[in-house]
Amino acid sequence: MTKLIVLIVIVIGVLALAQLVRLYELSSKLRNRREEDIPNRENRLNATLLLVFMFAFFASFIYLMLEYGWTGRGDAASAHGVETDSLLNLNFIIISAVFFLTNGLLFGFAYKYVRKPGVKAYYFPHDNRLELLWTVVPAIVLAVIIILGLKSWNEQTSDANKDAVRIELFSKQFDWTVRMAGEDNALGYFDYKLTNENNPLALLTTKTIQDAIDSMEMGSTGIKAMEKKLNNGRLMMIPEDRQKMITTLGRKERLVRLLYQMKARHNKGLDARAMDDVVFNANDTLFLCEGQEYEFNFRAKDVIHSAFFPHFRAQMNTVPGMTTRFKFTPTITTNDMRKKMNNNKFNYILMCNKICGSSHYKMKLMVVVLDKPSYKAWYAKVSKLNPAAPDACKTFKNIYAVGKPKKVEAPAAEGQPADSTAVAAN
Repeated sequence: MTKLIVLIVIVIGVLALAQLVRLYELSSKLRNRREEDIPNRENRLNATLLLVFMFAFFASFIYLMLEYGWTGRGDAASAHGVETDSLLNLNFIIISAVFFLTNGLLFGFAYKYVRKPGVKAYYFPHDNRLELLWTVVPAIVLAVIIILGLKSWNEQTSDANKDAVRIELFSKQFDWTVRMAGEDNALGYFDYKLTNENNPLALLTTKTIQDAIDSMEMGSTGIKAMEKKLNNGRLMMIPEDRQKMITTLGRKERLVRLLYQMKARHNKGLDARAMDDVVFNANDTLFLCEGQEYEFNFRAKDVIHSAFFPHFRAQMNTVPGMTTRFKFTPTITTNDMRKKMNNNKFNYILMCNKICGSSHYKMKLMVVVLDKPSYKAWYAKVSKLNPAAPDACKTFKNIYAVGKPKKVEAPAAEGQPADSTAVAAN
């Protein structure tokens, strides 16, 4: 019943509006005024209203900026973030200046040059000086912005210092895995052909190469099992399934040949690069040290993701088949930022800024920045989980195939989550 009443009111309102328009047309005919004839009083009224709208428009813009802040980003928590904010502020200043200038001219001209009786509009089709002005000035402004942006980008993606800590962020649907360089501050090598259930990060060592060969040749879906099925005359298979298995077998045989070539060329001395790396469980916590420069390397397993540290003003796409990188230095601890923002529950975060699938919203990683003493205490506990084991392959399998790794509690002073899981990687 309510919907019917609302519909009736709308219909009556439309009919009333139509009658008012009709009444206006009849009154115009009685005054012998054509539709295109606009009285000067109405012209002046419209010009005044445009000027009033301009001031209200500007006032609302200024109010929103004062009420909700310049950009609402908060303080930058990295060294280069201050420069990034300065560049962004410069862009906002330019945009705001252009906003006030263009809208001021638009509404100001509408008020000043309102139609006046007996005054004919001046025909002004072209002016070379004006064309030059609004072509050259924007070009110069854009060139300055682009040059400053490229300078900032090159600094963020240039080679890090030797003392910078190397960290790899491995992305896949829908989580992040952190691999931190060990005592040698060098990340172990990797090769996508070594990816299996025991080696999801595809790290390259003598043991992982042999493990990849064994998993490719043995097992229920290995090469030998497939050859046995294909050569079994008593096993009935439809032609489509047989052809599919032959195609898969050919691919595995080619991959095994590449693995054997990799094994023959591999330098065992490079195993040490990976053996002291520390791998954190997916969706755990990333701990960083205040004032320490970090070089981040990014890989993706499946689709394009994007590593976005909003508070550090850093973002980089993670692309399957290639490694991307950037560097930054945290400058504000989690505790200090909580005090600045007056929010005891605040935490830094790593997010995926690409819509990478149905559970994209869950792809987050908490980031905690500690002061140097707290970070040293945390790292001392983590390093105890990373002894030089004589049977590295067994250690590696224990990480990814057997039971859960031990947990390390982070310093309570910084208020981060109660635990952080870290394990040694071969």
